[in-house]
Amino acid sequence: MTEPPADPTLDEIRAHMASLLPANAAFDGWTPEAVTLSAQQAGIDPDLARLAFKDGAVAMVDAWFKSVDHAMAARLPIETLAAMKIRQRITELVWARIEIVAPEREALRRALAVLALPQNAPRAARMGWRAADLMWRLAGDTATDFNHYTKRMTVGAVYASTVLALLDDDTADLSDTRAFLERRVENVMQFERLKSDWKARGLHRPSLSRFIGRLRYPVV
Repeated sequence: MTEPPADPTLDEIRAHMASLLPANAAFDGWTPEAVTLSAQQAGIDPDLARLAFKDGAVAMVDAWFKSVDHAMAARLPIETLAAMKIRQRITELVWARIEIVAPEREALRRALAVLALPQNAPRAARMGWRAADLMWRLAGDTATDFNHYTKRMTVGAVYASTVLALLDDDTADLSDTRAFLERRVENVMQFERLKSDWKARGLHRPSLSRFIGRLRYPVV
């Protein structure tokens, strides 16, 4: 654990404590008690720490998930991903997140319960979108059209379902979770191929609107 920054801001406190929170949340839940213990371990004034996490459990989970975002990006820098095909990039980015959170599965279960509360749904959606957006940006996606949104929704769904598979995985090497992830990615790729084929066939498909237009306004 690195030393805390001198005279830290609340954002710096949250970032500094983020990786310590899940270990304490596994026992105490995402509670003020977990904040206090994490602050003591991080060398942060507990009063300042409680102020940093005044929004409660969802703020604690958010800080942890942000630290997972950073850890994923550090584990798979752009130069490493550049050598992979797009399918492998997305697979490995999702897998990196799974490996990062896997040691804290009890805290993860409790975090998902927090995010499932109706009042936390908007914040949970933003966290999911942030993770999916980062994965696609690291993978090199530059789409700005409708695909920008569909890609992120698809990867978000793949990651969310893989997290649930992780929580039920009893294998020592997480092989069941890895197999599940690869099946989900293959399903997505099959869908994308079908969509691409459908669009290609559409280029040669007769247009009903053009046909009706010619009936109304015949070419002379």
